[in-house]
Amino acid sequence: MPFFCVKSRTIKIFFAMVIVALLLCVSIDGSSSAQVFFGYSGRRVPVYSVATTEKQVAISFDAAWGADKTEGILEVLKEYDATATFFLVGFWVDKFPEKVKAIDEAGIEIGTHSNTHPDFVKLNADTMKSELETSVGKIEAVTGKKVSLFRPPFGSYNNTLLNVCDSLSLTAIQWDVDSLDWKGLSAGEITKRVMDRVKNGSIILMHNNADHVVDAARMVLERLKMQGYKVTSVGELIYKDNYTIDRNGVQHSN
Repeated sequence: MPFFCVKSRTIKIFFAMVIVALLLCVSIDGSSSAQVFFGYSGRRVPVYSVATTEKQVAISFDAAWGADKTEGILEVLKEYDATATFFLVGFWVDKFPEKVKAIDEAGIEIGTHSNTHPDFVKLNADTMKSELETSVGKIEAVTGKKVSLFRPPFGSYNNTLLNVCDSLSLTAIQWDVDSLDWKGLSAGEITKRVMDRVKNGSIILMHNNADHVVDAARMVLERLKMQGYKVTSVGELIYKDNYTIDRNGVQHSN
């Protein structure tokens, strides 16, 4: 009996090792699980936050559906002498060109959020490029200013997308503080989520037409101001050149 127990345990360990070995061979976006697990993955990542000792954060608003709260957000930003970045979907630009002009004239940075809000991982490189070129063209036609930032819809990306971004001189931007304002949270709940997670170099995600976004933006900016943070656009926060991005999406200056 003792011999059987030892033998049985040995067999279980053996099969467990085989399963782990197989899992580590599975490809993840062109890199093996082993590469990801052991920290030498070739998988690229966008910018989620910035490594900085400065008390500076960026606030961003994704715009895809609805626009009636946009002016309220702009007023709050002006009230607190803060800037921000709006990531606009192409069909939103088509529908609300006057809002695009208002955002630009308020001195707020504009980036693209794609043309039709697809899941980019499901697209091939040519379709990705078309989505980005079309959306960028629409924004630039309204503002006359170059678009340099892109936020992937759903936060979905892969190496192919990031390579396409490089070819179009676009920096892919994610976030490390998700307000979850789109879930219908109260302004207080949104503010608590943000303030519990924010740190130097954070990029905060909000949505331009969330139920309580105007009140939440005011409360968030007030709290950030009280804690000594400078609130800027994403473009003012990130490094433009001579940088690296670690596997957690933190951008470091070299």
